[in-house]
Amino acid sequence: MVKTVRDVNFNGKKVFIRVDFNVPLKNGIVQDDTRIVKAIPTLKYILDNGGKLVIVSHLGRPKGKKSAEFSLKPVAEVLQNLIGEKVYFCDYDLLETGVAGKSSVADKILKMDEKIMLLENIRFYPQEKKNDPEFSAILGSLGEIYVNDAFGTAHRAHASTCGIAEYLKPAVAGLLMEKEVEYLIRTLKSPAKPFTLILGGAKVSSKIGVIEHLIDKVDNIIIGGGMSYTFFKSMGLNIGKSLCEEEKLTVARDILEKADSLGVNFYLPKDHLVVKDFASGDGNRICLVEEIENDEMGVDIGPKTLNDLLKVLDESKTIVWNGPVGVFETEMYSKGTKGFAKKMAELCDSKSAVVIVGGGDTASAVNKYNVAEKISHVSTGGGASLELMEGKELPGLAALDK
Repeated sequence: MVKTVRDVNFNGKKVFIRVDFNVPLKNGIVQDDTRIVKAIPTLKYILDNGGKLVIVSHLGRPKGKKSAEFSLKPVAEVLQNLIGEKVYFCDYDLLETGVAGKSSVADKILKMDEKIMLLENIRFYPQEKKNDPEFSAILGSLGEIYVNDAFGTAHRAHASTCGIAEYLKPAVAGLLMEKEVEYLIRTLKSPAKPFTLILGGAKVSSKIGVIEHLIDKVDNIIIGGGMSYTFFKSMGLNIGKSLCEEEKLTVARDILEKADSLGVNFYLPKDHLVVKDFASGDGNRICLVEEIENDEMGVDIGPKTLNDLLKVLDESKTIVWNGPVGVFETEMYSKGTKGFAKKMAELCDSKSAVVIVGGGDTASAVNKYNVAEKISHVSTGGGASLELMEGKELPGLAALDK
């Protein structure tokens, strides 16, 4: 297990903390502050224990160039309101050089007396994604303690998530990172049974690793969303215009055979909401997969499937859900995902199951239906949570003190 903020004395120390403030912006206004809210407990813990904060994050994909579109300045305003203290937005050029070509920013930042500083978007520097050692050393000179609370980027070996830990010690996990590890590693290591895995979304390819790693640990696998049609086609069924990864048909067949050999209950939708035109919803009807016509596409699970699968969830003690089971962003195609989200909240509320929700779209769904606060754990990391569920070691986690 890695060390956490609870293992460090912060009194009088300047703390370089990597967070994940990669929030959606529109016209310079933060549209969803969930990731900022999730970081507040760690930030307050450090402040309450006498530390000062140098906060670092990325936002969007600026491709190593400075851009007003991806500035973190709007985030500073939201953070200030949430944390209830002045947040100083520091847009110094971290590569500014002084005597003998060395970075002159470190001394400026270390001498500043502000309790909370938010630096400009770390991905304005191409050296960040390259995990450049010299850039990592510059980052390491900006504080006296390193804290990583950015689980959403822990699967990336970047300078601020990995390289810096070579130059700044102690290097420990924040409270959010600790919680993610607690749920995604410890719970999956010895889950209460029956254990049900729900996978949805568009592609089988993004979930193969999760299935392969967990298939001998689970009792039930539920497949929904666009990826279900790759399985159906691998079985020789007509899926009309539904989504399909042709190159993954063999993989899908192999997964079905392995589940059968292990005695894992493998659930695919029995009935489907199909449409002839996705944008308008024209021609929508409920049908069996065998009844899908060539000019139709599946967009959600049907009512019988939802009813049957809710009974499976009722008997489950551990549930991991990654990926919506329909195109929930469109109200007409959202009944399946909404039904799952409401059931998850009900199970957690009654303490009858531990529910872990992972992946950006699934997290958006439970937020949309106002049940996120009731779920046992909603992961802040899409790719990171998937890789942990695949059994992979995350560079951002591996770099921290044990």
